[in-house]
Amino acid sequence: MSRKCEVCNKGLSFGIQYSHSHRKSNRTWAPNLKRVKAVIDGTTKRVYVCTRCLRSGKVQRAL
Repeated sequence: MSRKCEVCNKGLSFGIQYSHSHRKSNRTWAPNLKRVKAVIDGTTKRVYVCTRCLRSGKVQRAL
């Protein structure tokens, strides 16, 4: 599974994590993806969609 939303293409973001003693380490932040049944082009498909797209109504879920 690629860690990317199929609606908005939100993916991994990279950065540096600081500890309380200010030591640095590389880390990644992943989007909150859910596998849902969605209606795409009139057909029902299972897609990975971030929760922000689900909440904002960019995806029509299949019932």
